[in-house]
Amino acid sequence: EISACLVGSEMCIRDRFLATQKEKFPDYYCKPVAAFGDPKAKFLIVGLAPGLHGANATARPFTGDHAGILLYQTLYQFGFSSHAESVSKDDDLRLINTRITNAVKCVPPQNKPTPAEIKTCNRYLLQELNDFTQGGVVLALGRIAHEAVIRALALRQKDYPFAHAAEHQLADFELIDSYHCSRYNTQTKRLTSEQFAAVFATIRTKLQA
Repeated sequence: EISACLVGSEMCIRDRFLATQKEKFPDYYCKPVAAFGDPKAKFLIVGLAPGLHGANATARPFTGDHAGILLYQTLYQFGFSSHAESVSKDDDLRLINTRITNAVKCVPPQNKPTPAEIKTCNRYLLQELNDFTQGGVVLALGRIAHEAVIRALALRQKDYPFAHAAEHQLADFELIDSYHCSRYNTQTKRLTSEQFAAVFATIRTKLQA
């Protein structure tokens, strides 16, 4: 279970923000969001952080916000999910050989994690990576997720530059990058559904091999 992970003023800011959101939205989860999916999966997706009206509300990564629409549709398209839509943590959706987590476990104020939040939550990501199946594939959604993975493994960022569809062979698994499937990226066409699908096609081929 994820406990309070920040210290000092950062913890106070985070806790006050979560408490305020819980007052505004009593039915929301408003706690650190744990990973979802098969604990023995060979495919791990690392996102940024819970969305205010998404995982922060539903307690399931990428559920309830726009970013999850494209993600779960694509997961289903390539056989990684039993359904094309994630409605709530109580639905019967099942991930197949797949697990989803975030670099930051709590919804950040202004939807932008601070460096302290990213750094402090990194120990949870490290634990998830240590538990990850050797020889699998990790998909980093966005630069922050990519850099969080590299940081957790104590590697040099300059040796593994982020780029959409970039592939990085690490010691225990392969890291593949994608632009985040956020509303902004999809609406501006920085990330199209075809580009996103191409990344998943590559991952499926690697896992089948």
